[in-house]
Amino acid sequence: MSENKQKMKAYWKKNLRTLLFLLLIWFTVSFGFGILLVEPLNAIKIGGFKLGFWFAQQGSIYAFVILIFIYVYRMNQLDREFDVNEE
Repeated sequence: MSENKQKMKAYWKKNLRTLLFLLLIWFTVSFGFGILLVEPLNAIKIGGFKLGFWFAQQGSIYAFVILIFIYVYRMNQLDREFDVNEE
């Protein structure tokens, strides 16, 4: 196997690891906090709203947007590390 193929294989392995980690966080926030743990979280109130309700309605959306920025940052790091950046 050529050196370039090994490099690209390592790049995609790190890319998929990053993607799976971020998806796991998103799943935990949206499904875990918004559905499975809604009752225990509803015991906590922030700004007059139950925390479980907040995660179900807005928290998962905020988490998703933050994860998009984290993904972009991480992919830019990987692109520079493996010299596949667009610059």
